[in-house]
Amino acid sequence: MAFWMSSAVGLAVVNLALLGVLITVWLRNYRTFRSPMLLGLLLFAGVLAVENVVAIGGFLSTEMIYAGGKTAMYTLVGLRGLQFLALAFLTVVTVFPSGNLLRSRVSSREEAG
Repeated sequence: MAFWMSSAVGLAVVNLALLGVLITVWLRNYRTFRSPMLLGLLLFAGVLAVENVVAIGGFLSTEMIYAGGKTAMYTLVGLRGLQFLALAFLTVVTVFPSGNLLRSRVSSREEAG
């Protein structure tokens, strides 16, 4: 069970790192454009960051709650994994809005082939 607990905490930490990147980009853009959409994204990311911090604290302080319930732990790790995927997609489209990440891979394949 320690592996699943560590996995859940690890995913929450990675999610916090991705949220840090998103908050940095969106805050910089909000300072430039003052768009209500960017303010909404900042608030969204802030709430998710708080939720991940609380989750880490909960995982570390209430381990015994999950010790008897494998299904509960699998569900929590699965939810953290889904949140990671969502944040990873959002981070890629935020940091590379023109699709440069995808284009650079395609052009390097074309040059090699």
